[in-house]
Amino acid sequence: MPTYTVTLTDAEDLALNHVSISAQAWIENAVKERARIAMEQIVKNHVDTQLKAGKPLAGTTHEEIILNAGLETAVERNARYEAEQQAKMNTKN
Repeated sequence: MPTYTVTLTDAEDLALNHVSISAQAWIENAVKERARIAMEQIVKNHVDTQLKAGKPLAGTTHEEIILNAGLETAVERNARYEAEQQAKMNTKN
């Protein structure tokens, strides 16, 4: 399980602690909520796509579907897009 570290300036830390009881809890909640939303979107898209194609789902739980769906990361997707754009530019020349 990955662990992420966030570094705040003293001013950022003071400001965050001014609006929350625990900066750590606030950060964890924000990240987990964004991950939950992404998971919901991924599962919905996967289920819709698989059902339309008459294919089986990649799992039965959200986590199984996401882990088995062969997803690209944003970095991978951007690299693929840039390579495709470069290939298009090369064919025009």
